[in-house]
Amino acid sequence: MNNMMFGKYLPLDSFVHKLDPRLKIGSLLLLLIAVFFDAGFIGYALLGIFVIIMAIFSKIKVSQIVKAIKPMLFMMAFLMIFNLLFIQKGNLVFSFWIIKIYDQALLQTAYIFIRLVLIIIMTTILTATTKPLDLTLGIEHLLSPFKKIGFPTHEVAMMISIALRFIPTLLEETQRIMKAQASRGVEFSEGSLKEKIMSIVSLIIPLFISAFQRAEDLANAMESRNYNPEAKRTRYKQLHWRLADTLSFICVLIMCTTMVVMSIVL
Repeated sequence: MNNMMFGKYLPLDSFVHKLDPRLKIGSLLLLLIAVFFDAGFIGYALLGIFVIIMAIFSKIKVSQIVKAIKPMLFMMAFLMIFNLLFIQKGNLVFSFWIIKIYDQALLQTAYIFIRLVLIIIMTTILTATTKPLDLTLGIEHLLSPFKKIGFPTHEVAMMISIALRFIPTLLEETQRIMKAQASRGVEFSEGSLKEKIMSIVSLIIPLFISAFQRAEDLANAMESRNYNPEAKRTRYKQLHWRLADTLSFICVLIMCTTMVVMSIVL
């Protein structure tokens, strides 16, 4: 559990850490859209170089990026196998019994793998370089225009902040429960399929109980402090857009435009 990178902030002194959270959130959304344009391997190579440069500027180590990708390997492998077996377009490349693999299936599978890796790395850069409180403040600022139509921007931002805040806490709680169950003879990695399912149940049930208890304690604490989400609030920390944010946003726009143009031309 200590190897989990998602939602974990790394307190480093880097160029990306100092950027405005609104820029990082908006840039991530634009890049997530751009990654789904079929720009070919050249376009994905350019986007990959751009993401690597962002990772270098954020001072995130390669080992930390690998830790972020590791938990998604099973899902990535499942999607790749599913595409290889069920996409039947193009020329037949391999055939064995009922298994037939086509060149278009290989191409789409490669695209899916590249897209997932890029998405995971970009999301990791955002969460590793932005404090949960700054992330919440940035989301609230970006959603502020929707206040005119009655959208609860503060409540949504608060829920996201609380969810991100409790990810490390729940991971620590999971590790504590696993150690407690292991001391009682529960094996999570050995035994038959039925025994593994029962061991997972013995982990999930107390984890859910603990999560609901923490949620109730938090609700009581907020209520005892007379927290009112509809009240007008002021903030000690204010966001300031700088020249570096503008230049960074221009670079992101150029990269996204390049992906769109290459998807049209190629």
